[in-house]
Amino acid sequence: MRRITFIKQRLVAVFLFGVLLLYSPIISLFDNDRLWFGVPILYFYLFTVWSILVTLMAWVTEGRGN
Repeated sequence: MRRITFIKQRLVAVFLFGVLLLYSPIISLFDNDRLWFGVPILYFYLFTVWSILVTLMAWVTEGRGN
């Protein structure tokens, strides 16, 4: 029971971290015409944030053995 509560708390923290990174004023910092590796910076930023959030959620929810 205690482990499930700990996982829920971490998932809430990951969610809040994602909300912060995807907040409109932060995204607007990357909304320009420049390219990075041939990809618009905004798309690169969104894909990077998405992959980081998925990785963090997988790390939090993975089984570590009981």
